[in-house]
Amino acid sequence: MGKMDEQILVVKRPVLFEQESLAFQGLETSKETVAKINSNLGENIEIMRRGDAEEDPTYKQPIPYALIKRGEEIFLYERLQGGGEARLHNKLSIGVGGHMNKLTEGNFHQELFENLNRELEEELEIKGDGEIVLDTIGLINDDENEVGRVHLGLLVVINLTEHHEVTVREVDQLRGEWVRVEELSQEPMFSRLESWSQIAVEVLSK
Repeated sequence: MGKMDEQILVVKRPVLFEQESLAFQGLETSKETVAKINSNLGENIEIMRRGDAEEDPTYKQPIPYALIKRGEEIFLYERLQGGGEARLHNKLSIGVGGHMNKLTEGNFHQELFENLNRELEEELEIKGDGEIVLDTIGLINDDENEVGRVHLGLLVVINLTEHHEVTVREVDQLRGEWVRVEELSQEPMFSRLESWSQIAVEVLSK
């Protein structure tokens, strides 16, 4: 089965954004708005062939998008030509995540973190001692480009300790390194970041 035949989770945009009354561009961190959108997402989730969903902006595909933070450093990676999403090749990213599949009989929140854990294990190896703290930050929506138009980012930050190390598993698809938070908003790095990462920099800069 090709990647475009994968069965992924989606939700109808009019239902998700309540006929656009909850629609936003960029980053949404209002607890009330995020809670409403997450509730609409969890209660109205559907399964669709990925290839169809990628071409249908009347649906949104929820994507867990995790930033890996260690003190004042962020793990940055470059999407290489061997990666799956051709539209993002050679872009820099600070988010790890991917499409969601139906994995459990649990609620949407449980499925979100199961899918996120799967993506992290597929792409990265995290080693070290100390507690790993995960913070849910908000939502990312970018209707100004063809990739963002059909996706909704569920933004979380994974806080590591100084005793953790991160390496890339998929070396044919990704190249990773640690960078300081303040470097992300500087040129030429900022312009090379994919749009969601540019939006997420706003959170890190506060």
